[in-house]
Amino acid sequence: MFYQGYYPIPPGLDSMKPGIELAALLGGIDVDRVSPDDRIIVLRAHDRMASYYQAHRLRAMASVVDAMAETEDPQFAEPDAAAEIGAALRLTRRAADADLELSLLLRNRVPRVWQAMVAGTIDVRRARVIADGTLHLSVGAAREIVERVIDHAGNLTTGQLRARVQRLCIEVDPDAAQHRYERAVKDRRLVLEPTDQGTANVHGLDLPPHQSASVMRRLNRLAQRLNSKDDPRTMDQIRADLFLSMLGGEDVGTPRAKAVVDIQIPFDTLIGASDDPGELNGYGPVVADIARQVAEEQHDAEWRYSITDSESGQMITSGTTRRRPNAKERRHVQARDRTCMFPGCRMPATNCDLDHRIPWAQGGATRTCDLAALCRHHHVVRHRGWGYRRILDGDYLWTSKLGHNYTTSGRPP
Repeated sequence: MFYQGYYPIPPGLDSMKPGIELAALLGGIDVDRVSPDDRIIVLRAHDRMASYYQAHRLRAMASVVDAMAETEDPQFAEPDAAAEIGAALRLTRRAADADLELSLLLRNRVPRVWQAMVAGTIDVRRARVIADGTLHLSVGAAREIVERVIDHAGNLTTGQLRARVQRLCIEVDPDAAQHRYERAVKDRRLVLEPTDQGTANVHGLDLPPHQSASVMRRLNRLAQRLNSKDDPRTMDQIRADLFLSMLGGEDVGTPRAKAVVDIQIPFDTLIGASDDPGELNGYGPVVADIARQVAEEQHDAEWRYSITDSESGQMITSGTTRRRPNAKERRHVQARDRTCMFPGCRMPATNCDLDHRIPWAQGGATRTCDLAALCRHHHVVRHRGWGYRRILDGDYLWTSKLGHNYTTSGRPP
């Protein structure tokens, strides 16, 4: 796109690897004097350089541990290095410990992640997701997962990446994943935590994910019924008030809504031929045993299901256990898209609007092939200048207001 009156940026800037040359070029660019679409290219270049510098910053931290180990008892090298780093960088003890731990994980367990940071393909936030998400695995298993995810990690949000890492952890060793789940559920508990503002937080920890998702969905439905122009509360405030009222035994004044559980299960897992994880909408990957047993545990729930091909992840069929013929198209789109189709959004499709790719006012047809799930926020954004179309593999190709293209998928991360 050509904009008159702006300065051009160096050719190839968007594909240039981070390093001294890119840093020098960026140092000579006044971002306020380049065109709007080129500002995105400059922003991405700065982001690659930031990852490059962060990688070398972390490597320098790990080297401080080595220096400490050479001059004193090695068992004290790490805490002493953290103290030195915290003093040098004016970090809190917790921040210094966390950064140093990440630096050692990247160097000793998953060096491929550090290399991706140096190349500018992932940033420190994504590096931390991968390092923390594989910490419970052996070094060999962690590195196997890194090899399977690293080439795509830069195209995923941290939420999507975390879900993909969780799924791969289950796939690499489903028996171990099942044991971890069972041990964690045995430790389920509620914690009351006072805050600095004089309020309190109530945390439910290590709860079964399918039951937790069902409870949240019921709270959302009740909150939506209570939400009106005459009620000054936000949705978050209404949900919090309902939570307290229901646990306190009060009548919340609305009929009990049926629970809804929305899950995607690979066909091989469904028939017991595989232990690949399922995907609980609004939560993420769950172990195969939960995916198979959850229906028996939720006798009164409305079930929305989609059966996927185990190889491609594409949907084979979908439906519900309770017929709603007047909502057939909505059910199909929700099962197909799974989440909001805007790049990076993970809002469950069941909580989304259905958008006409060609607006209804412009003659767009109400057909499943021309509908997409968009959360309310991104539905509004889409109509302020964004466009999209479905491509052959079922993904969506989006074109931004500034003319940049982004691809998003309804397949689980």
